[in-house]
Amino acid sequence: MWFPMSERAAPRGLDPLGFIEREGSYARVPPVFRPVVAAARDRLLDAFGARLDSAYLYGSIPRGTARVGRSDLDLVAVLGEEPTGADRDTAGALGEAVDKEFPEIDGVGTLLYSRARVLSELERYDIGWFVACLCTPLLGEDLAEFLPRYRPDSLLARETNGDLARYLPRWRERIAAADGTEEALRPLVRFMSRNLVRTGFTLVMPRWNGWTSDLREMAEAFAGYYPERAGLMRRAAGYGYEPVGDRAVLRSYVDDLGPWLAGEYARVHGVRTPRPEGWD
Repeated sequence: MWFPMSERAAPRGLDPLGFIEREGSYARVPPVFRPVVAAARDRLLDAFGARLDSAYLYGSIPRGTARVGRSDLDLVAVLGEEPTGADRDTAGALGEAVDKEFPEIDGVGTLLYSRARVLSELERYDIGWFVACLCTPLLGEDLAEFLPRYRPDSLLARETNGDLARYLPRWRERIAAADGTEEALRPLVRFMSRNLVRTGFTLVMPRWNGWTSDLREMAEAFAGYYPERAGLMRRAAGYGYEPVGDRAVLRSYVDDLGPWLAGEYARVHGVRTPRPEGWD
């Protein structure tokens, strides 16, 4: 159940000064996943060598909440220069190999950025915040040392998730292109569910005044301010953990919940600062 801040003991996920605490650590990685993490770390070094500036874990594994055989391995690789298409192919092949070798995980995703982009003024409250607060150092220099502390305010909300409207047409294309099999649709349901729940949470984050990465807690925080949409968001949180291969769920996201959320987000926080052509 959601409670107003006055009824909660302390803001969740904040330090005594009100800054978002970094979540996750290598010490929290469950023993069953440590061989997976070690293999991924070594293969990142083999794949990118001296071009690799730093690497990170994020998601449920460094938070200690991963489920064997159900959770994916989430990685960030920061290169000394802008990643190329070949680099992304390399990261994709690396992920497929690790996923195939280790049944403990259900997929591997690797985000690629350049050091300059992570530390850029334009990405300070998006990629920079993500690395500083949601990523656990795995290799190299920790770029959080060069970034500010962050509060759960409207600026952070706008720059992290204030671009949902731009992505909805791409989601529609992915839904239309996917075949109707469970195998094809389940990853899309998981991805879009998680994205919508996180966007719904950051919509209310400044009022809730805290941080969490737990999808169900995110949905409950949202429900406290938008009870008329609470059921939809709770359902999306459930599908974020236990996705179904249902095209109707995906259509509801791009035809109903997604457009409403994008419009409300723009009304409350504004839209994300535009990036140069080809930046994303």
